Amino acid sequence: MEPGKIERLCLKAKQAIENRDWERAKQAYLMALGLRSDAPDIHMGLATVYFQLRELTSAAHHFREVTRLDPLRAGAYINLGAVLNLLQEYDEAIAALRRGIQLDPQRVEGYYNLGLVYRRKGQLDMAIQAYREAIRLNPRMADAHLNLANIYVEKQQYRQAIQNYEEALKLRPHWEKALEGRAHAEMLLSGDRPAAPASVPAGGGRSAVAEDKVIDPNLHSTLLTALYTGSEAAEALGRNFQKVLLEEMDVAIKELSSCLLYPDAPTSELNACVNRFAEALDHMLAAQKNLEAGILRLQNLNAQFANL
Repeated sequence: MEPGKIERLCLKAKQAIENRDWERAKQAYLMALGLRSDAPDIHMGLATVYFQLRELTSAAHHFREVTRLDPLRAGAYINLGAVLNLLQEYDEAIAALRRGIQLDPQRVEGYYNLGLVYRRKGQLDMAIQAYREAIRLNPRMADAHLNLANIYVEKQQYRQAIQNYEEALKLRPHWEKALEGRAHAEMLLSGDRPAAPASVPAGGGRSAVAEDKVIDPNLHSTLLTALYTGSEAAEALGRNFQKVLLEEMDVAIKELSSCLLYPDAPTSELNACVNRFAEALDHMLAAQKNLEAGILRLQNLNAQFANL
Protein backbone atom coordinates (compact mmCIF):
# COMPACT_ATOMS: atom_id res chain seq x y z
CA MET A 1 0.00 0.00 0.00
CA GLU A 2 1.29 3.45 -0.91
CA PRO A 3 -0.80 6.09 0.90
CA GLY A 4 1.08 9.00 -0.66
CA LYS A 5 0.61 7.72 -4.17
CA ILE A 6 -3.07 6.97 -3.55
CA GLU A 7 -3.64 10.54 -2.32
CA ARG A 8 -1.88 11.95 -5.38
CA LEU A 9 -3.96 9.81 -7.73
CA CYS A 10 -7.21 10.84 -6.00
CA LEU A 11 -6.19 14.49 -6.19
CA LYS A 12 -5.43 14.05 -9.89
CA ALA A 13 -8.87 12.48 -10.38
CA LYS A 14 -10.63 15.33 -8.57
CA GLN A 15 -8.77 17.91 -10.66
CA ALA A 16 -9.83 16.05 -13.81
CA ILE A 17 -13.44 16.07 -12.59
CA GLU A 18 -13.28 19.83 -12.12
CA ASN A 19 -12.23 20.07 -15.78
CA ARG A 20 -14.93 17.54 -16.76
CA ASP A 21 -12.22 15.24 -18.09
CA TRP A 22 -14.05 12.07 -17.11
CA GLU A 23 -11.74 9.58 -18.87
CA ARG A 24 -8.67 11.00 -17.14
CA ALA A 25 -10.49 10.92 -13.80
CA LYS A 26 -11.52 7.31 -14.38
CA GLN A 27 -7.97 6.19 -15.11
CA ALA A 28 -6.65 7.93 -11.98
CA TYR A 29 -9.30 6.35 -9.76
CA LEU A 30 -8.72 2.91 -11.30
CA MET A 31 -5.01 3.19 -10.55
CA ALA A 32 -5.81 4.23 -6.98
CA LEU A 33 -8.24 1.33 -6.66
CA GLY A 34 -5.51 -1.04 -7.80
CA LEU A 35 -3.44 0.09 -4.82
CA ARG A 36 -6.33 -0.10 -2.35
CA SER A 37 -9.51 -1.91 -3.31
CA ASP A 38 -11.26 -1.49 0.06
CA ALA A 39 -11.43 2.34 0.10
CA PRO A 40 -15.08 3.48 -0.10
CA ASP A 41 -14.11 7.02 -1.13
CA ILE A 42 -12.29 5.71 -4.21
CA HIS A 43 -15.28 3.57 -5.18
CA MET A 44 -17.55 6.60 -4.62
CA GLY A 45 -15.44 8.81 -6.88
CA LEU A 46 -15.18 6.13 -9.55
CA ALA A 47 -18.92 5.48 -9.44
CA THR A 48 -19.61 9.18 -9.96
CA VAL A 49 -17.25 9.27 -12.95
CA TYR A 50 -18.86 6.18 -14.49
CA PHE A 51 -22.24 7.87 -14.07
CA GLN A 52 -21.02 10.93 -15.97
CA LEU A 53 -19.68 8.65 -18.70
CA ARG A 54 -23.11 6.95 -18.85
CA GLU A 55 -21.51 3.61 -17.95
CA LEU A 56 -24.40 2.93 -15.61
CA THR A 57 -23.76 -0.75 -14.87
CA SER A 58 -20.23 0.08 -13.69
CA ALA A 59 -21.54 3.04 -11.70
CA ALA A 60 -24.05 0.79 -9.93
CA HIS A 61 -21.33 -1.76 -9.14
CA HIS A 62 -19.12 0.80 -7.42
CA PHE A 63 -22.00 2.43 -5.53
CA ARG A 64 -22.82 -1.08 -4.26
CA GLU A 65 -19.20 -1.44 -3.16
CA VAL A 66 -19.49 1.79 -1.18
CA THR A 67 -22.59 0.50 0.61
CA ARG A 68 -20.79 -2.76 1.37
CA LEU A 69 -17.65 -1.08 2.71
CA ASP A 70 -19.44 1.80 4.44
CA PRO A 71 -23.01 0.59 5.13
CA LEU A 72 -24.02 3.78 6.95
CA ARG A 73 -23.29 6.16 4.07
CA ALA A 74 -26.73 7.43 3.08
CA GLY A 75 -25.58 9.22 -0.07
CA ALA A 76 -24.24 6.01 -1.58
CA TYR A 77 -27.62 4.28 -1.26
CA ILE A 78 -29.41 7.27 -2.78
CA ASN A 79 -26.96 7.46 -5.68
CA LEU A 80 -27.30 3.72 -6.18
CA GLY A 81 -31.07 4.05 -6.28
CA ALA A 82 -30.88 6.85 -8.85
CA VAL A 83 -28.65 4.74 -11.13
CA LEU A 84 -30.73 1.58 -10.71
CA ASN A 85 -33.80 3.60 -11.68
CA LEU A 86 -32.11 4.50 -14.96
CA LEU A 87 -31.24 0.81 -15.43
CA GLN A 88 -34.94 0.00 -14.90
CA GLU A 89 -34.14 -2.16 -11.88
CA TYR A 90 -36.99 -0.57 -9.98
CA ASP A 91 -37.45 -2.86 -6.99
CA GLU A 92 -33.77 -2.73 -6.05
CA ALA A 93 -33.79 1.03 -6.65
CA ILE A 94 -36.67 1.46 -4.19
CA ALA A 95 -34.89 -0.66 -1.59
CA ALA A 96 -31.68 1.37 -1.96
CA LEU A 97 -33.49 4.72 -1.79
CA ARG A 98 -35.51 3.68 1.25
CA ARG A 99 -32.33 2.59 3.02
CA GLY A 100 -30.70 5.93 2.23
CA ILE A 101 -33.74 7.80 3.55
CA GLN A 102 -33.76 5.62 6.66
CA LEU A 103 -30.14 6.59 7.34
CA ASP A 104 -30.78 10.28 6.60
CA PRO A 105 -34.48 11.27 6.63
CA GLN A 106 -33.59 14.84 5.55
CA ARG A 107 -32.16 13.83 2.17
CA VAL A 108 -34.61 15.52 -0.17
CA GLU A 109 -33.04 13.95 -3.27
CA GLY A 110 -33.85 10.53 -1.83
CA TYR A 111 -37.58 11.27 -1.82
CA TYR A 112 -37.34 12.97 -5.23
CA ASN A 113 -35.72 9.93 -6.85
CA LEU A 114 -38.16 7.64 -5.03
CA GLY A 115 -40.96 9.58 -6.70
CA LEU A 116 -39.35 8.97 -10.08
CA VAL A 117 -39.15 5.21 -9.49
CA TYR A 118 -42.71 4.83 -8.22
CA ARG A 119 -44.02 6.82 -11.16
CA ARG A 120 -42.19 4.62 -13.63
CA LYS A 121 -43.66 1.57 -11.92
CA GLY A 122 -47.12 3.08 -12.27
CA GLN A 123 -47.56 3.40 -8.48
CA LEU A 124 -48.83 6.95 -8.67
CA ASP A 125 -50.11 7.30 -5.10
CA MET A 126 -46.71 6.25 -3.74
CA ALA A 127 -45.02 8.69 -6.12
CA ILE A 128 -47.29 11.49 -4.86
CA GLN A 129 -46.31 10.74 -1.26
CA ALA A 130 -42.61 10.81 -2.17
CA TYR A 131 -42.84 14.13 -4.04
CA ARG A 132 -44.88 15.69 -1.25
CA GLU A 133 -42.20 14.75 1.25
CA ALA A 134 -39.51 16.20 -1.04
CA ILE A 135 -41.50 19.44 -1.23
CA ARG A 136 -41.99 19.48 2.55
CA LEU A 137 -38.23 19.25 3.03
CA ASN A 138 -37.49 21.75 0.25
CA PRO A 139 -40.52 23.87 -0.77
CA ARG A 140 -38.38 25.58 -3.44
CA MET A 141 -37.76 22.36 -5.40
CA ALA A 142 -39.48 23.35 -8.64
CA ASP A 143 -38.79 19.98 -10.28
CA ALA A 144 -40.76 18.16 -7.58
CA HIS A 145 -43.73 20.51 -8.04
CA LEU A 146 -43.62 19.89 -11.80
CA ASN A 147 -43.46 16.11 -11.54
CA LEU A 148 -46.19 16.08 -8.89
CA ALA A 149 -48.38 18.16 -11.20
CA ASN A 150 -47.75 15.72 -14.05
CA ILE A 151 -48.94 12.84 -11.88
CA TYR A 152 -52.10 14.70 -10.92
CA VAL A 153 -52.82 15.10 -14.64
CA GLU A 154 -52.46 11.34 -15.08
CA LYS A 155 -54.88 10.82 -12.19
CA GLN A 156 -57.26 13.37 -13.76
CA GLN A 157 -57.00 15.59 -10.67
CA TYR A 158 -56.62 18.73 -12.73
CA ARG A 159 -57.13 21.36 -10.03
CA GLN A 160 -54.31 19.90 -7.94
CA ALA A 161 -52.17 19.70 -11.09
CA ILE A 162 -52.77 23.38 -11.88
CA GLN A 163 -51.87 24.37 -8.31
CA ASN A 164 -48.54 22.55 -8.53
CA TYR A 165 -47.73 23.92 -11.97
CA GLU A 166 -48.32 27.40 -10.53
CA GLU A 167 -46.04 26.62 -7.59
CA ALA A 168 -43.35 25.57 -10.06
CA LEU A 169 -43.83 28.82 -12.00
CA LYS A 170 -43.51 30.90 -8.85
CA LEU A 171 -40.08 29.37 -8.36
CA ARG A 172 -39.09 29.33 -12.02
CA PRO A 173 -41.06 31.97 -13.95
CA HIS A 174 -41.63 31.41 -17.69
CA TRP A 175 -40.62 27.72 -17.35
CA GLU A 176 -41.88 26.26 -20.61
CA LYS A 177 -42.64 22.78 -19.24
CA ALA A 178 -44.74 24.21 -16.40
CA LEU A 179 -46.54 26.67 -18.70
CA GLU A 180 -47.39 23.91 -21.17
CA GLY A 181 -48.46 21.58 -18.36
CA ARG A 182 -50.72 24.18 -16.79
CA ALA A 183 -52.34 25.01 -20.13
CA HIS A 184 -52.88 21.29 -20.79
CA ALA A 185 -54.46 20.77 -17.35
CA GLU A 186 -56.68 23.83 -17.75
CA MET A 187 -57.99 22.53 -21.09
CA LEU A 188 -58.71 19.14 -19.57
CA LEU A 189 -60.46 20.77 -16.60
CA SER A 190 -62.64 22.86 -18.91
CA GLY A 191 -63.64 19.77 -20.85
CA ASP A 192 -62.28 21.07 -24.16
CA ARG A 193 -60.29 17.88 -24.68
CA PRO A 194 -60.79 14.21 -23.76
CA ALA A 195 -59.64 13.26 -20.27
CA ALA A 196 -57.12 10.76 -21.64
CA PRO A 197 -55.05 12.39 -24.41
CA ALA A 198 -53.45 10.16 -27.01
CA SER A 199 -49.97 11.09 -25.79
CA VAL A 200 -50.65 9.37 -22.45
CA PRO A 201 -50.48 5.57 -22.71
CA ALA A 202 -53.16 3.53 -20.96
CA GLY A 203 -52.28 2.03 -17.61
CA GLY A 204 -50.57 5.00 -15.98
CA GLY A 205 -48.13 6.19 -18.62
CA ARG A 206 -46.42 9.58 -18.59
CA SER A 207 -48.26 12.82 -19.17
CA ALA A 208 -47.80 15.08 -22.19
CA VAL A 209 -45.21 17.04 -20.22
CA ALA A 210 -42.00 15.06 -19.96
CA GLU A 211 -40.77 14.36 -16.47
CA ASP A 212 -37.54 16.10 -15.53
CA LYS A 213 -34.11 14.56 -15.18
CA VAL A 214 -32.88 12.65 -12.16
CA ILE A 215 -31.42 15.25 -9.84
CA ASP A 216 -28.83 14.25 -7.28
CA PRO A 217 -26.53 16.88 -5.74
CA ASN A 218 -23.97 14.15 -5.04
CA LEU A 219 -23.68 13.38 -8.74
CA HIS A 220 -24.21 16.83 -10.23
CA SER A 221 -22.86 19.08 -7.48
CA THR A 222 -20.41 21.08 -9.62
CA LEU A 223 -22.92 21.84 -12.37
CA LEU A 224 -25.81 22.44 -9.96
CA THR A 225 -23.67 24.90 -8.02
CA ALA A 226 -22.73 26.66 -11.24
CA LEU A 227 -26.41 26.81 -12.27
CA TYR A 228 -27.39 28.26 -8.90
CA THR A 229 -24.56 30.80 -8.99
CA GLY A 230 -25.37 31.68 -12.60
CA SER A 231 -29.04 32.18 -11.74
CA GLU A 232 -28.15 34.44 -8.83
CA ALA A 233 -25.74 36.43 -11.02
CA ALA A 234 -28.30 36.81 -13.82
CA GLU A 235 -30.91 37.96 -11.33
CA ALA A 236 -28.50 40.57 -9.91
CA LEU A 237 -27.69 41.80 -13.43
CA GLY A 238 -31.41 42.06 -14.15
CA ARG A 239 -31.96 44.13 -11.02
CA ASN A 240 -29.07 46.39 -11.98
CA PHE A 241 -30.50 46.86 -15.49
CA GLN A 242 -33.88 47.75 -13.99
CA LYS A 243 -32.22 50.18 -11.59
CA VAL A 244 -30.40 51.97 -14.43
CA LEU A 245 -33.67 52.24 -16.36
CA LEU A 246 -35.63 53.67 -13.45
CA GLU A 247 -33.06 55.80 -11.68
CA GLU A 248 -30.97 57.07 -14.58
CA MET A 249 -32.59 56.59 -17.97
CA ASP A 250 -36.12 57.55 -16.97
CA VAL A 251 -34.89 60.65 -15.12
CA ALA A 252 -32.64 61.70 -18.01
CA ILE A 253 -35.48 61.33 -20.56
CA LYS A 254 -37.81 63.45 -18.45
CA GLU A 255 -35.19 66.16 -18.01
CA LEU A 256 -34.36 66.23 -21.73
CA SER A 257 -38.06 66.28 -22.67
CA SER A 258 -38.61 69.23 -20.36
CA CYS A 259 -35.71 71.15 -21.94
CA LEU A 260 -37.01 70.45 -25.44
CA LEU A 261 -40.51 71.59 -24.50
CA TYR A 262 -39.18 74.97 -23.40
CA PRO A 263 -36.91 76.22 -26.23
CA ASP A 264 -36.23 79.45 -24.33
CA ALA A 265 -34.22 77.54 -21.75
CA PRO A 266 -30.50 78.42 -21.63
CA THR A 267 -28.32 76.49 -24.07
CA SER A 268 -26.08 75.39 -21.21
CA GLU A 269 -29.04 73.72 -19.52
CA LEU A 270 -29.98 71.88 -22.73
CA ASN A 271 -26.37 70.74 -23.18
CA ALA A 272 -26.32 69.45 -19.60
CA CYS A 273 -29.55 67.50 -20.22
CA VAL A 274 -28.15 66.01 -23.42
CA ASN A 275 -24.94 64.98 -21.62
CA ARG A 276 -26.87 63.36 -18.77
CA PHE A 277 -29.02 61.52 -21.30
CA ALA A 278 -25.94 60.30 -23.19
CA GLU A 279 -24.33 59.13 -19.95
CA ALA A 280 -27.50 57.32 -18.85
CA LEU A 281 -27.77 55.71 -22.30
CA ASP A 282 -24.19 54.43 -22.02
CA HIS A 283 -24.94 52.98 -18.59
CA MET A 284 -28.12 51.33 -19.88
CA LEU A 285 -26.36 49.76 -22.87
CA ALA A 286 -23.55 48.47 -20.64
CA ALA A 287 -26.05 47.01 -18.17
CA GLN A 288 -28.00 45.44 -21.04
CA LYS A 289 -24.82 43.90 -22.46
CA ASN A 290 -23.88 42.46 -19.05
CA LEU A 291 -27.38 41.06 -18.59
CA GLU A 292 -27.34 39.42 -22.04
CA ALA A 293 -23.93 37.88 -21.26
CA GLY A 294 -25.23 36.58 -17.93
CA ILE A 295 -28.29 35.05 -19.56
CA LEU A 296 -26.11 33.44 -22.25
CA ARG A 297 -23.87 31.89 -19.58
CA LEU A 298 -26.93 30.55 -17.81
CA GLN A 299 -28.33 29.12 -21.05
CA ASN A 300 -25.01 27.35 -21.73
CA LEU A 301 -25.03 25.85 -18.23
CA ASN A 302 -28.62 24.75 -18.70
CA ALA A 303 -27.68 23.11 -21.99
CA GLN A 304 -24.87 21.23 -20.24
CA PHE A 305 -27.33 19.98 -17.64
CA ALA A 306 -29.83 18.96 -20.33
CA ASN A 307 -27.09 16.92 -22.07
CA LEU A 308 -25.98 15.04 -18.96
